[in-house]
Amino acid sequence: MFAFFQWKLPSLCCFSFILKKSRRKKQNECEGICLATIFTSVNKKSPIHFFKEDVSFRLLKQEELKKWILLAFKKNETTVIDINFIFCSDKYLLKLNKEYLGHNYFTDIITFDNSKENGIVEADIFISSERVMANAKKFKTGFRDELHRVMIHGALHLMGYDDKTAKAEKAMRQAEEYWLSKRNF
Repeated sequence: MFAFFQWKLPSLCCFSFILKKSRRKKQNECEGICLATIFTSVNKKSPIHFFKEDVSFRLLKQEELKKWILLAFKKNETTVIDINFIFCSDKYLLKLNKEYLGHNYFTDIITFDNSKENGIVEADIFISSERVMANAKKFKTGFRDELHRVMIHGALHLMGYDDKTAKAEKAMRQAEEYWLSKRNF
């Protein structure tokens, strides 16, 4: 377990395990089975879960968001096993950015793809609510719209989109706009 993950709910043990597992080449199968059982028994309704770490943040319309994100995966013919959205501070995300990606700068999102096979998604998506708020002001848009843009951005990465080139970035932005237009909540 990593020192900076201080989860208060027993169900989140699996979440900490997922991040730990992604950095290790070998994993004790018994540990994985036991922790996965604890986690899946908590919420069998949806494979998408929302958490917060070191921020006071209230995510509205959670069920609608889950349905909207799952629809995007379904249209992309991708199965979602488990996606954890973790809302955190700039400081928290900067620490992850330094430790896992070697980047020493703020970002609004980091997506950890823990999938074991193509077309079946398991992931952890960290979003800085502070950075989303700053970007909403910078781009003169509402916090809700910017937050949803960032959330679907992370999901699109898991579907194979990237934003490394100008052409890929344009396709990513078009997909973001498309899915934002599909919200009915």
